[in-house]
Amino acid sequence: MAIHKSTKYLIAAAVVVVLFLASTRGSTPEKPHVLHPKVDRINKLNRYSSNVNKYGLKFNEKLMGTAKGGQREGLADADHDGKLSIDEIMKVLEYDVAGANDTNEEIVDENMDFYKEVYSKKVTEPKFAKLTYNEVYDESGLKRVLSKDEYPRANATLLTLVRNKELRAIVHTIRQIESTWNYHFHYPYTFISDEEFTSEFKDTVRRHCSGEVFFEIIPQEIWRKPSNIDPEQEQRGIQRLKDNGVQYADMESYHNMCRFNSGWFYRLEGLKKFKWYWRFEPNTDYYCSIDYDIFKFMEDNDKTYGFTISLYDDPLTVETLWPVTMDFVKQNPQYVHPNGAFQWLTDAVQNPTYTKQANGYSTCHFWSNFEIANMDFYRGEAYSKWIDALEAAGGFYYERWGDAPVHSVGVGLFEDKSKVHWFRDIGYHHSPYKSIPNSDKCTAPEDSGYFAPEDVHRQNCLSNWIKYEMTHKELQQY
Repeated sequence: MAIHKSTKYLIAAAVVVVLFLASTRGSTPEKPHVLHPKVDRINKLNRYSSNVNKYGLKFNEKLMGTAKGGQREGLADADHDGKLSIDEIMKVLEYDVAGANDTNEEIVDENMDFYKEVYSKKVTEPKFAKLTYNEVYDESGLKRVLSKDEYPRANATLLTLVRNKELRAIVHTIRQIESTWNYHFHYPYTFISDEEFTSEFKDTVRRHCSGEVFFEIIPQEIWRKPSNIDPEQEQRGIQRLKDNGVQYADMESYHNMCRFNSGWFYRLEGLKKFKWYWRFEPNTDYYCSIDYDIFKFMEDNDKTYGFTISLYDDPLTVETLWPVTMDFVKQNPQYVHPNGAFQWLTDAVQNPTYTKQANGYSTCHFWSNFEIANMDFYRGEAYSKWIDALEAAGGFYYERWGDAPVHSVGVGLFEDKSKVHWFRDIGYHHSPYKSIPNSDKCTAPEDSGYFAPEDVHRQNCLSNWIKYEMTHKELQQY
């Protein structure tokens, strides 16, 4: 029987397809079995330091597009359900002292190139998120702006620890927060200090704040150095920090402030009524207009902590923070979240000597002079009991534990990292560091992607947060 010409073509095409599939069989990698992403990790130094180009290439693919089939998208994309055993916890938080060398300048350059590439992407508002504005549409379809009294604000406050002498500097910042964001929503402000505010201070800030204003004086029994601090041990610690040029080493008020901001501010009587806070400081700058309600964004999208800048800390100031924390974790493994930011906390690639000197802690932290967070996390059992352990150890005075590393270690260990949000659309400056998005809503003196003078580029830890802890979806949110 003769075969129709078109049928011959179909048979030939089918043969070609079969031959092609046979030739490629086995070449497509299988999707790997994913253990807990940190337990299953291979040595970071070997994986990244051995080939800087591959290090950059992998995460450029993560940034700019979708990973190829079968390729792991990075450990952050493989989350883990259920509690970790104490053995798993110790494994994911382990540190190889023998692997520590000097700062790898090649890695610093690679991370800064990656940082600039991330910031080169034009951003607007967060995608895949519920956003709330101060506008509604009436029955006729006309848009109407809600008044100060009509708008249903979150239970939140703008918060600053400030003194009378900083009046001019704090007004500088308030004016920017109002003009870029709060004039839409009229959130209240809370000013706290260890000294009484003058009438001039109160009257002046009230004139610049569109929301209600509260003033809170810190009780001396909270602010002062606690009685368990050994004066001789404290003096030895201060002298060691001074000998190594650590700033504010012998300023007791600075140590008081670090301790207060780490574990006490949210206990103030005037803050008990609030759930959320946005911390701001004198002489800081905000470069970008934000039209949506940031507090509602955090609340409606199940976030706990928001930041703009991530840095390394001086390891001399936190030498025993990690060992004290590990002792606490060994006794209380139930508090460690299985999807914590473990690699970011223990990285030893860019500044390995920092991790060595800090006894296993990378010193990476969220810069807390700007942070937006849920105070109920701090008020929770895990963070509260951990703070008790830190208080007993005395490191706020024997060293100079800062509130930034304390908040960061607490969030990184005891909270799901998916509840930490990097605000890519908020332009921010606290000297010498900046976050400048590529956005039509931003006005800044430098181009987008500028971080700081080149001599402090090694202090930038944001690339590590992106590479280790963010998923594809989170990175593509803007």
